[in-house]
Amino acid sequence: MKQYLVLDEWKIIEKGFKPDLQERSESIFSLGNGRMGQRANFEEKYSGSSLQGNYVAGIYYPDKTKVGWWKNGYPEYFAKVLNSTNWNGINVLIDDEELDLYKCKVSQFSRILNMKEGFLEREFVAELKNGKKIKVNSKRFISIVDTEIAAIRYSVTPINFDGDISFKPYVDADVENQDANYEEKFWAENEKRVNNDKAFLNVRTKKLDFHLCTGIAYKIFQDDKRVNVDAKIVEKDKYISFNFSVNSKKNIETVVYKYVANLSSENHEKNILTSETEKVLDKAINKSFSNLFEEQKDAWAEKWKVCDIQIKGDIAAQQGIRFNIFQLNQTYTGEDERLNIGPKGFTGEKYGGSTYWDTEAFCLPFYLSTAESHVAKNLLLYRYKQLGKAIENAQKLGFDNGAALFPMVTMNGEECHNEWEITFEEIHRNGAIAYAIYNYVNYTGDKEYLVKYGLEVLIAIARFWSQRITYSQEKNMYVMLGVTGPNEYENNVNNNWYTNIIACWSMKYALESALFVSNNFFEDYQRIVKNNNFDDELEISKWKEICNNMYFPYDEKKGIFLQQEGYLDKEQILVKDLDKSNLPINQNWSWDRILRSCFIKQADVLQGLYSFEQNYNLETIKRNFDFYEQRTVHESSLSPCVHSIIASKIGDNKKAYELYLRTSRLDLDDYNDEVAEGCHITSMAGTWLAIVQGFGGMRVKNGELNFNPTIPKQWDSYSFNINFRGYLLNIEVLKQQIVLTNNSIKSIEINVFGTKYKIQQGKSIFINH
Repeated sequence: MKQYLVLDEWKIIEKGFKPDLQERSESIFSLGNGRMGQRANFEEKYSGSSLQGNYVAGIYYPDKTKVGWWKNGYPEYFAKVLNSTNWNGINVLIDDEELDLYKCKVSQFSRILNMKEGFLEREFVAELKNGKKIKVNSKRFISIVDTEIAAIRYSVTPINFDGDISFKPYVDADVENQDANYEEKFWAENEKRVNNDKAFLNVRTKKLDFHLCTGIAYKIFQDDKRVNVDAKIVEKDKYISFNFSVNSKKNIETVVYKYVANLSSENHEKNILTSETEKVLDKAINKSFSNLFEEQKDAWAEKWKVCDIQIKGDIAAQQGIRFNIFQLNQTYTGEDERLNIGPKGFTGEKYGGSTYWDTEAFCLPFYLSTAESHVAKNLLLYRYKQLGKAIENAQKLGFDNGAALFPMVTMNGEECHNEWEITFEEIHRNGAIAYAIYNYVNYTGDKEYLVKYGLEVLIAIARFWSQRITYSQEKNMYVMLGVTGPNEYENNVNNNWYTNIIACWSMKYALESALFVSNNFFEDYQRIVKNNNFDDELEISKWKEICNNMYFPYDEKKGIFLQQEGYLDKEQILVKDLDKSNLPINQNWSWDRILRSCFIKQADVLQGLYSFEQNYNLETIKRNFDFYEQRTVHESSLSPCVHSIIASKIGDNKKAYELYLRTSRLDLDDYNDEVAEGCHITSMAGTWLAIVQGFGGMRVKNGELNFNPTIPKQWDSYSFNINFRGYLLNIEVLKQQIVLTNNSIKSIEINVFGTKYKIQQGKSIFINH
């Protein structure tokens, strides 16, 4: 852990310049608005360690696989969200000496991410080698109102001199991805255009022909008065800058306003992209920085009204959950069904920024409860529209009859993960897609989704499982061979308990959904049967046979579900008995040693008990939790939240709080020493789950909300909002009382500790506990 940030309820604050932590801070202080995002790179030149990053949603590059691409069924490329045009640059020179914090003396440095209002601010004093001192303040934001606009206010104040200060606001697409397989640059130039104090750089990807146009404009002020400058225009390949000098006086602030418009061919015609960019840029200029900023603050205030979680008495916990919610809202808005949630969002390159099973397993519940239903629905439609590709993915591996294997990693529905043990074996992801459909229908009551979209996906997934599972004459049961479960520290295992469970559940849910559609929407059912060549009687019979005769590894002596066959053959060592110098093991051990160990990366058996808790008694859940948690190193960001939720359920409040704090501050305190690569966006939804489903005990059963709240002893109270089927509820949990408020226009019935209560519109009820 690296705890270098100041605790604050609404802000992430860094005091003092720390070059060795720069890349970590660039991740943590990132900005985004769902359409574009940016790491917290400095505006001025910085020659120290830095990961430059500007990203535009939907634009990616198929980077040819470096290892194994020749294998049958193996992806030929890895889809990478591109480091795109750098638009925030403003270089500064004083007497021909460039401002570079890595080379000059820096004092009074602070960097603040204001989560309440959605902006990044930085301030410092720099002493250059020539002895001149300046005070710099920068403030920037990416608008969540006009999602193709960003703006920067960058000011320089001389402290001990009068003289000229040179500025170079620029736009630069001559950039590269640090993770490029062949060290190539992915962008080519289409055109440049300069119009007075505006510049436009239009570029395209070398493959797939995505186009991106970035427009910049600048305004200069001193003492709140506009200053006109004679700028020299510098043009290079994929680069434009305005170079000018301003005569500055001691203690007089010079302000550069930089306006940015970023438009892509995903949303505009290519032949008019530059002219459309100019329209958007003019809109930004005409609004002015201050008006854009006021709109930004107001829009974030509206967001926080619904999605905020308040924790009293524990500032570290409060800061952690707000940081997670803030980053989730910066990453995905749900307004475009073509988009999804990359594990790193707009904060870094790792994982390619592509879509993983994290979205369905962890993110969907957050958006179900904190946004309008169409936001979560669009996440499901993203997968539905890629069903054809999922069927192709399965065909490449030898499956037929419309069986679908949804990809582990994708941008367009095509599998592009480059590790065989994941691509071919971590097939439990298919179950996550099916479970997400169930989760959505169960939460919203929108059963018509099954009719229009869901059933076709469920049939294709069930077909995959029925073909992937084999019959063992030795066991006289059905088995699943050669898989990787959620615990990726095991590969090519037989009968992973979770994978077997989710496979059988998926087939059962598919047949239940088929029966529902057949009974209630017969004409639609006939359409689905015809379009999918669905032999319902024969196929459903096969699914039932498998589910009724599936093998699930179990140890009678210990009374636990075995993670996979042979798990207990491993040397059983507990994490607490490891020397701390071994952790994290993924950075200190060979892969061979990890695979032979009993240590678990993330919830595996416990993932199944979390998803299907209704099928197991509390004693069974507790026994498995106590066994597996002690062997779990939590080196996946997705791990602590599931364990925290289960710990809350079984009454282990100490462990629940410990793991909540770990998941909520995973990036802020850099638990796994990897935040420099980007924040763990998808697992941030798990932090929300740890409070709402964990401490709050929220479940949806039979179309009704249920709560079984507990409260960590470290907290005085906590509260959260739930958007449920048109109702907006606030749940506040204090030490001895629970307050439930119905902020809706009609009454609602809910269950608390198993007792049903009716709450009138605009009213609250009080329950002692």
